[in-house]
Amino acid sequence: MKLRSEQGTAVVEFAVVLPILLVIVFGIIEFSFILYNQAMITNASREGARASIIVQTPRKSTGEINTVVNNYLNNYLVTFGSGAPPAPAIIVKINDVVADPSIAGLVSAQDYVTVEVRYNYDFLIIPNFITSIAGTKTLFASATMRSE
Repeated sequence: MKLRSEQGTAVVEFAVVLPILLVIVFGIIEFSFILYNQAMITNASREGARASIIVQTPRKSTGEINTVVNNYLNNYLVTFGSGAPPAPAIIVKINDVVADPSIAGLVSAQDYVTVEVRYNYDFLIIPNFITSIAGTKTLFASATMRSE
């Protein structure tokens, strides 16, 4: 028996391809949010390091540097209106050891400030489609600057 009509084949093909297409599109969106948040965390660590190296008396405390980083992240991280993002882990190292042996004799370790930021990114879109992807991804950024 030969079928004369192929009506509806496009609908069936679209129904088969649509879930795969949606996962790819929303995966691209989710990945772009991760990259954007990584850039914002990197910028926040730079802002914190910059705030700590500017010549001033007295020097900014670790709490003030944490406030600078938290204010930056509260303004720029993607949260989809859920309020303030979860608090990042901020580590401030003042007078850190110089890691590069080629310049170790030229500068002292007292000249450097390192600000590290760790942020747990919760997936926003993908877990709604693929339940096996759960949990968080830890984003990390570090900025080391020499005091002025």
